[in-house]
Amino acid sequence: MLASFVKMAYKQGFTTAEVTISQYVFAIICLLVINFFIKNTQTATKKNIFKLILSGTSMGFTSVLYYLCVKYINASIAVVLLMQSVWIGVLTEAFISKKIPSFAKIIAVVFVLFGTALATSIFGSEIKFDFKGFLFGFLAAISFSMTLYSTNSVAKHLNPFKRSLFMLFGGGIIVLIFSLLTQLLPTYLNLHLIGEEFISVKIFDTSILYTWGILLSVFGTVLPPILLNKGFPLTGVGLGSIVSAVELPVSVTFAFIFLQEQVLFSQWIGILIILGAVLLINWNLIRRK
Repeated sequence: MLASFVKMAYKQGFTTAEVTISQYVFAIICLLVINFFIKNTQTATKKNIFKLILSGTSMGFTSVLYYLCVKYINASIAVVLLMQSVWIGVLTEAFISKKIPSFAKIIAVVFVLFGTALATSIFGSEIKFDFKGFLFGFLAAISFSMTLYSTNSVAKHLNPFKRSLFMLFGGGIIVLIFSLLTQLLPTYLNLHLIGEEFISVKIFDTSILYTWGILLSVFGTVLPPILLNKGFPLTGVGLGSIVSAVELPVSVTFAFIFLQEQVLFSQWIGILIILGAVLLINWNLIRRK
């Protein structure tokens, strides 16, 4: 749902910095409250905390890059780019395990790329191609694949609420740095450290905190890390990626309904091909189950 929510927030004049800060502020407050009331029997070492905060930075990068992507291209295309994390995950797994992917996984990666070409209408003229939007979307997919990997591997003995809180601290650091560079420092100190294209000289609109901020934090940074940290250690990355791939048709449907974005028949075919590729990548796992 996030891409559609962010698009609507942009239409009301809110900036990427305002959207991301409001999302993480509420999320961290919610997780602090939840952890206060939940009895924690497991102890987090300094090493665990450092690793979780470090791995959580990928969440912050995903939020920033994905929302920048949505700024330039349709929400229905942005989520397709985000789902490139499927084949990026295959490459990451092969690199870490130092094993060549199976033939089925290689074929599935080809299907993902072909499905992406259809789903983004990259060869058609119906949808405007924006290089910056595609670049940010692809970078968001890389950081998202890192998030999926870390939720399945870092400090798994801790409960999901504590893990999620420390990961949110990591994501919050990235979001704060981005907000300082793109809006807070240029506006309040007239300090311009990055390209003018990404800078918004604008007083921070606090109304985002009690409007879109609540929705974005609940569906973007409170529920996802808790559910991923709870689910992925039980399912593994393979089965988890199959379930999480449902994000693709859901997000496109939301963009179609709430934003009235044009979704071509070829795009739906591309989405089905990508979903089929996710199943193919994990076919051995499905058969065992």
